[in-house]
Amino acid sequence: MKADNRVSVVVPNYNGIAFVERCFKALIKDAPKAELLLVDNGSTDGSRELTARRFPQVRIIALKENYGFCRAANEGMKAASSPYVILLNNDTEVLPGFTKALVSALQLEPRAFSAGAKMIQLHHPEKIDDAGNFYCALGWAFARGKDKSVEYYEEPDEIFAACGGAVIYRKAVLERIGYLDESHFAYLEDIDLGWRAKTAGWKNIYAPEAKVLHVGSGTSGSRYNEFKVSLSSRNSIYLAYKNMPALQLFINLPFLLAGFGIKYLFFVKKGFGKTYRKGLKEGLLMCRREKKVKFCWKNLPCYGKIQLELWMNIGKRFR
Repeated sequence: MKADNRVSVVVPNYNGIAFVERCFKALIKDAPKAELLLVDNGSTDGSRELTARRFPQVRIIALKENYGFCRAANEGMKAASSPYVILLNNDTEVLPGFTKALVSALQLEPRAFSAGAKMIQLHHPEKIDDAGNFYCALGWAFARGKDKSVEYYEEPDEIFAACGGAVIYRKAVLERIGYLDESHFAYLEDIDLGWRAKTAGWKNIYAPEAKVLHVGSGTSGSRYNEFKVSLSSRNSIYLAYKNMPALQLFINLPFLLAGFGIKYLFFVKKGFGKTYRKGLKEGLLMCRREKKVKFCWKNLPCYGKIQLELWMNIGKRFR
């Protein structure tokens, strides 16, 4: 059976008329037999209608309003009928062999929950956009290889989490550990999902043969803006609270305080200091409303391995 017979591709969309045609043209060429789903977050720019008109083979799930990336992604992944589900940003263009490479990566590694693609900057194709996501004890999530030469990171590797912009998941594991946390709305939800998988004993891997061009910030509009800074800072507090047991939070508290302090100074220079502070406050309030991941003694070795990674990843952040 060919790889694309066993995979569904979910593309969340919100006012992506500038991107969807390029996205689906490349997808259909790469995986003509894959199940394709567009989940539209109440777009008003005609992107949903354009997709329906130009690509009748794409199944469209239309939501009434913008519920955020997480809700749209979950609607699509739950509706997918295949054992492997690819989650793909609308502002991407997959390169030949993308789909097959992601499916093959999971087939070759039975303990892998997810496999992330090599994301390349569309407007600067000589540069990497993302070669796997990492998270460190400072409370920072970061894309490995960002802005480095596309010639680097050509070997498969284990990563902390795969970027939700171009990733494949085992649907059976999603059913067990839960889908994306919709409380995030957008940003850091992929780190949270990968973290939960690691806590349960699964791996997240990087599949460099799966290559995709990515515009970046296609929906939010820029690398730094009030919407993105506010949500990211809020979710960074919630992410640590949710996934760290009490003892781990206590151990990492000095690192987290230092990390958030450094980030605050960074965003002050960018003109977003007030937005970042407000996001942190909202994150603390969020911790009071939402539930933590339940602690399980049987996962103690996984907690230990994750903690070691959190410390080691500080060094990786500054390489």
